[in-house]
Amino acid sequence: MLYDVTASLVLYKNDPKDVIDAVKSFLDTKLKVLIYVVDNSPTPYLGSILEVLGDERIKYIFNDGKNLGFGKAHNIAIEKVIDKSKYHLILNPDVWFYRGTLEKLYKFMEENPYVGQVMPQVLYPNETIQALCKRLPSPIDLFGRRFLPKPLKKFLDDRLKKYECWDIGYDKTADIPALSGCFMFVRTEVFKEVGMFDDEYFMYMEDYDLCRRIGLKYETIYYPEVKIYHKYGKHSYKNKKLLLVHLKSAFRYFKKWGWILDPFRDVKNLTAGRV
Repeated sequence: MLYDVTASLVLYKNDPKDVIDAVKSFLDTKLKVLIYVVDNSPTPYLGSILEVLGDERIKYIFNDGKNLGFGKAHNIAIEKVIDKSKYHLILNPDVWFYRGTLEKLYKFMEENPYVGQVMPQVLYPNETIQALCKRLPSPIDLFGRRFLPKPLKKFLDDRLKKYECWDIGYDKTADIPALSGCFMFVRTEVFKEVGMFDDEYFMYMEDYDLCRRIGLKYETIYYPEVKIYHKYGKHSYKNKKLLLVHLKSAFRYFKKWGWILDPFRDVKNLTAGRV
């Protein structure tokens, strides 16, 4: 069976209500869909919660109490659907959206075969915009944004606003170099061309890495005609262990793509915003 859209959702001790809301949002469609829920949690408790929904379109995978990380767990699902769907959605468990969202994104991708990935406008629950469009980062963008004291950040204010694409704006469709991993609507055949997630990233930066590889062959589009909601906890700002994980991923990213010299970054960032 060829599905219109498949999805993968990776769990690790998440709020059960959030998980149910995310899964139900995805399943509330007339499209042919299937979702893989890959659980990195210590116990299969969340799987038992999903059983209550009684929906055959949910496939639950428990990783035997092993936390494999974000990208590696998503890859388990992607490998299963790579020849079975036209589009694949990488979905966070703290995201939800209304009926018709998938249909609009599906239609957009059908009409624009040069697009490899699309991300809708992402809102906080209070309806304010999340700045999840990014240019490809340099070390100063990532480390300055995270570690500079507030009094010194003002000297990078214009640079950081450009990094977050405020100069392009969040009210128009645009080609954006780096789109958030919270909701990655990808043409499934793209994975065959550029690969899946680099599972050497345990968590963080794997979305930038994949997005830039997609951007080598396709456009990666921000499409604000469609809206979703995301709680967006910024956990690495609150948890020292996660901060270290984030730093490790950032070092891997720059080691892989270049600390100072990154010609693709320079060109892609310069042309960001075109429609």
